[in-house]
Amino acid sequence: MHRLSNAVHSKLRRDVGRLQCALQLPQRAISLSYFPFEPHLSLSSHNSAHGSGVLQDSAETVIVGGGCVGVSVAYHLAKAGQRDVVLLEKTELTAGSTWHAAGLTTYYHPGINLKKVHYYSIKLYEQLEAETGQAVGFHQPGSVRIASTPVRVDELKYQMTRTHWHPTPQYLIGPEKVQELFPLLNMDKVLAGLYNPGDGHIDPYSLTMALAAGARKYGAKIYNPAPVTSLTPLPDGKWDVHTPHGTIRTNRIVNASGFWAREVGKMIGFEHPTIPVHHQYVVTATVPEVKALKRELPVIRDLEGSYYLRQERDGLLFGPYEKEHKMKLQDSWVTDGVPPGFGKELFESDLDRIMDHVEMAMEMVPVLKEADIINIVSGPITYTPDLLPMVGPHQGAQNYWTAIGFGYGVIHAGGVGKFLSDWIITGEPPYDLIECDPNRYGKWTTVPYTCAKARESYGYNNVVGYPKEERFAGRPTNRVSGVYELLKDQASMGFHAGWEQPHYFYKSADETGYRPSFRRTNWFGPVGRECRLVMEKVGVIDLSPFGKFLVKGKDSVKLLDHLFANSMPKVGLTNISHMLTPRGRVYAEVTITQVAPGEFLLLTGSGSELHDLRWIEREVASGGYDVQISNITDNVGVLGVAGPRARKVLQKLTDVDMSDSEFKFLSCKSIQLAGVPVRAIRISYTGELGWELYMEMQHMASVYQAIMEAGKEEGINNFGTYAMNSLRMEKGFRGWGAEMNCDTNPLEAGLDYFIKLNKPADFIGKKALLDIKAQGLKRKLAHLILSPDNVDPEGNETIWHNGKVVGNTTSGCYSYTTQQSLAFGYLPVDLAAIGQTVEIELLGTKYPATVVQEPLVLTEPTRTRLQKKTKSSG
Repeated sequence: MHRLSNAVHSKLRRDVGRLQCALQLPQRAISLSYFPFEPHLSLSSHNSAHGSGVLQDSAETVIVGGGCVGVSVAYHLAKAGQRDVVLLEKTELTAGSTWHAAGLTTYYHPGINLKKVHYYSIKLYEQLEAETGQAVGFHQPGSVRIASTPVRVDELKYQMTRTHWHPTPQYLIGPEKVQELFPLLNMDKVLAGLYNPGDGHIDPYSLTMALAAGARKYGAKIYNPAPVTSLTPLPDGKWDVHTPHGTIRTNRIVNASGFWAREVGKMIGFEHPTIPVHHQYVVTATVPEVKALKRELPVIRDLEGSYYLRQERDGLLFGPYEKEHKMKLQDSWVTDGVPPGFGKELFESDLDRIMDHVEMAMEMVPVLKEADIINIVSGPITYTPDLLPMVGPHQGAQNYWTAIGFGYGVIHAGGVGKFLSDWIITGEPPYDLIECDPNRYGKWTTVPYTCAKARESYGYNNVVGYPKEERFAGRPTNRVSGVYELLKDQASMGFHAGWEQPHYFYKSADETGYRPSFRRTNWFGPVGRECRLVMEKVGVIDLSPFGKFLVKGKDSVKLLDHLFANSMPKVGLTNISHMLTPRGRVYAEVTITQVAPGEFLLLTGSGSELHDLRWIEREVASGGYDVQISNITDNVGVLGVAGPRARKVLQKLTDVDMSDSEFKFLSCKSIQLAGVPVRAIRISYTGELGWELYMEMQHMASVYQAIMEAGKEEGINNFGTYAMNSLRMEKGFRGWGAEMNCDTNPLEAGLDYFIKLNKPADFIGKKALLDIKAQGLKRKLAHLILSPDNVDPEGNETIWHNGKVVGNTTSGCYSYTTQQSLAFGYLPVDLAAIGQTVEIELLGTKYPATVVQEPLVLTEPTRTRLQKKTKSSG
């Protein structure tokens, strides 16, 4: 291997030297005119801002940035009928990351909702040339993801079961089919492939110009060069966008400025967590074996080699993703800003960083060994900490939207343009895409964290994507609870919106550490132990990551009655409420307590903190409500205490009567607990007897230690979120983001109890729900049990019946109380009846599953009520 490294390295050096000599260019500034892609189209200048021309003075929407994403947003808004759509580009269209992109397009995505973005993009690109008259250079030879280890085969099976219920064309194929599709492969290590027909690549420049032509066709204006110099928010929610050519007053801004996104964000006080990564790829001269082929090779992605490879004319294009210790960030652009003149330039290439990948590619595709290199491209690609883009309206500024952080802008451009256009025009997202919500980040997302995570994410491009995946770079952030130091060495920690939260706890005999697997792994035994703890004794859980808001003021009840479908609780009481979209979809689930007259404590999940706050703030602004909203998430720690002995433990620490008659279910009291002021709410997301205790973060450790000391005789111990998930599913509790989200309505999700259609307030989504109810449901959420082998459902698996796809799971786990696997899943109404049998696919095997009456295990309040009823009737 060392000899091969030296030989390969020498050959590449000769090729690059010959290339530089021929071009007479430094590597850091390879000219666009030498790029071996489709011929570039000339830029139409009828909307240009050259000379002393003045831009129009008003617009409905101003898009900042003329890469493929920004132009797609302009195209879709204009095509949907929005007037006065303006796009401002500081230099020329495609400057930045678009022009040098490799242009890959694929239906595949390991997530669920981004599959919709990819699917729409490809379907759009297939017809864009006919619509606009502009060639786009779209090649669709398909693609194959290569598995060369057994765990990779499991990964492909895992991804297949998450794809069957989507329209995405995708197939698991064997080595023979892989070789048929790509005859130049060395098949020694190939075990299987994931094949997506219709995948391929497109010329990014031509794509952008076609979208621009379409945008102009439908009435959008594109101005360049027209750099944005500053942004001024106005009291009515509008913006003044300042340029050297004049000021445009607009109803909203869309930041689509690529690696300039941070600069645009800083104009209004945001530090967007984006950073450019040096991505390199190599283009070869003609390869005789490639030229001799009768059809274009599919794109391959060698997952172990961590690279993609596709045909480029009669040669090959090869792009690796280096490991995090080798890859390079352009972090100076974060600290010092992007150089003002940087546009269609490239970084200096670095062969040493990619040599490992070159050797693996040559082993997999032997014709590469003799291929001559004619170009090495090293350009900036923008990354966020988790590699996903930031798409949607941003909390903290009215009518400011982002479409930034695209590591894969070409395949995302079409679908994201459509997604944002629909949201802007209708007032709600067309489907759930919370994994790309810009509000998943907050003040805890520092520059060091962003750099560490971007480095990790780049290196993780082709690592195995396990269930319950954890990534550890940049952790912990400054978001740690008051008990983190006490618990960190006892638990496997999970990462939730910047917080460290225990997933499960170790005992001395347990195998510790993060052990990922597609099957049951080292967490399985400890989680069962924690479930039994809560069902039989008493457990304590850190729930500090909850999003926590205080809402008060003259119009607080009026506001919340309009926002939520449930009635507002009386003072001292708590309920579960849902914010709905105008179409009647579930935007959020929130626990609401009226802690004092007109003062409400709102609790939401950690991942939806700013997602929910933005929605509430938007309604306050548009409705002119007289309220004050405080986000107290970081200041308040939360401990959950649950189990049949929970009351006995807490009663030792307070003078307040904790009995069932004095401290009823879904009620709240301010108490002293071990001498610390605590707001106690009798509620438990495990379904067992329990309280949630809210206190100032600095008092959390002392309260925790007092509880653990008081509970020694009762067998108290810790439990984590894995156990809580199993217990909540046994009790039939729905989870936001799984059983309910912007793709579901509350009636099909079985949330009828929480929806008060007869309440006087005209809450958002009420009319839509009345229409849905009148029309009847087409599908329902079902509770399913099954008995697979050493694997459990997780959610998003395909459900089959009589050989046809009929639905999908939303959550899944093992029920330790009933000793079987269970899942929630959406089924057609006629298949959701109790006793109906279907099949759930797990890792390529279809397991029989039965619809059962829920809940599998009665909640503690229900059991208590039945016991009282039995005693009174006896």
